[in-house]
Order: sequence, then structure tokens, then C-alpha cells
Amino acid sequence: MGPRSRAAKDGASMPVAEHLGELRKRIIVSAVSILSITIAVFALSGSILRLMLLPLGATKLVAFDVMDGFMIRWRISFYTGVALAFPIWAFQLYAFVKPGLYERERRAISPVLLASSALFLLGAAFGYYLLSSMIGALRGLFPSQVDFMPSATAYLSFVAFFLLACGIAFQLPCVVVVLARLRVLKASTLGRQRKVAYFILFIVAELITPVSDPIVAPLTIMAPLAVLFEGSLLWARRIERKQAAADRATQARGASECQESLVSPLPR
Repeated sequence: MGPRSRAAKDGASMPVAEHLGELRKRIIVSAVSILSITIAVFALSGSILRLMLLPLGATKLVAFDVMDGFMIRWRISFYTGVALAFPIWAFQLYAFVKPGLYERERRAISPVLLASSALFLLGAAFGYYLLSSMIGALRGLFPSQVDFMPSATAYLSFVAFFLLACGIAFQLPCVVVVLARLRVLKASTLGRQRKVAYFILFIVAELITPVSDPIVAPLTIMAPLAVLFEGSLLWARRIERKQAAADRATQARGASECQESLVSPLPR
């Protein structure tokens, strides 16, 4: 059947209607999981709000609509549901594209899913750790004539975006490892382009940090990303060594079988 697995062949020949049906199924499962967690944590929204307000210190949020009390709690619950349901909707995304993958592509991606969830939560936790200093820097930009009275909706959206961006940025090792397993990216190439990679990491950190300081704040975000990059590079080199050893073993086995076929006596 060739290098492509049976599942990949079936997926390639699947009609468009079946593709759309499968996509609808995955979307429904993801939406139900997010909605279920959102409803489950709604009762805890007050405690989550207090946790999100800690970086503000004594500053109070303001609301301008009679429905804002409910919407604030619902927004907090929804953001929490999206974050906690990350392993579920990430797996649903993988399950949707899985039938169209080669067998080696499946083996490359499957082990990374669990690590991806852990890195997402780690990135969000790191972002939360930085929130206090970042908000302090942003407050320092206000002139003395302006009172700082943040809107509850705007503040919660800002926190959610920042934590989500940090969680996604921490997916760097997963991307590098998958590309290395697929032999799309070589560790030697990545090592030679380290300066370019660091520049891209700095640009990403600059986009994540909404602070006027163009150097210190982005470098604070970039530091753990650089550590993750170097760790990914070491892991990619380890993967390449294993792949090279496997290739040599396969070549030796093929040469041995070929030699045995040549020296074996011909049947009379």
C-alpha cells in the first residue's frame, strides 16, 4: 500500500460530506466540553475573579451596565472553560486531521499532545506571574491628571488575551519536536539560524507585552522562550541521532538480506 497508512488512504478518499460531518462532530464535542466546564466553574467565578484582581492591588474595577454583573461572571467562567478544556479541543483537532496523516506523522504528533497541554498551562501560569509588574508599568504611563478606573470587561479581556498568548508561545518545543520527528526541520539548521530564531522570539515577546518599554519587558517574556528553544534544540538533536541509528540499522538489515539472497544456493 506504500508509505501511507490505510487510515490516511481512506481519509483521502472520504467524500466532502463526510469530511464536513466529521468536522461538525469534532466542533460539537469541543463546544460541549468548553460549555460543560464553563457551567461547572460558574459557581467559582467569584474566587477566580479575586485571583485575577490580585495583580491590580487595591484598584477597583468599574461596570457600566446592569447586566455586567452576570456577564463578568460568565466571561470569567468561559475563559476558564477554554483554558481547562484545551486538552480536549486540541485532541479533537488532532482527531480530525489524523485520517489524512501518514503513519510516521501520527507517531510524531501523538506523544506531543500531553506535553502541549502541560506547556500551555505552564505558559499561562508564567504570564500570570508577570501580570503584576506589567500592570504596574502600564499604570505608570497615566499622567497625574487622569484617574485610573479600569473597566471590568476590558481588564478581563486583557488578562485573558495575555495568558492565552503566553500559553500559545510556550508551544514552541512541541512545534520543534514534531517538525524534527517529521524530518522537516534539522537541528543543525536550527542551530545555525539561532540568531534569526532569537530575533523572531523577541518580536513575539514584543507583540505579547503591551508595555511602552521596548527592551526590558519583552526580554522578560523572551527569557523562558529562549530556554524552551534551547531545550527543543537539544531534543531535536537527540531525535536525529535516534533516526540516524534506525536508518543505519535498516540499511544494514537490507544489505544482509540482499547478501543472503545472493549466496543462497539456487534450487535444482
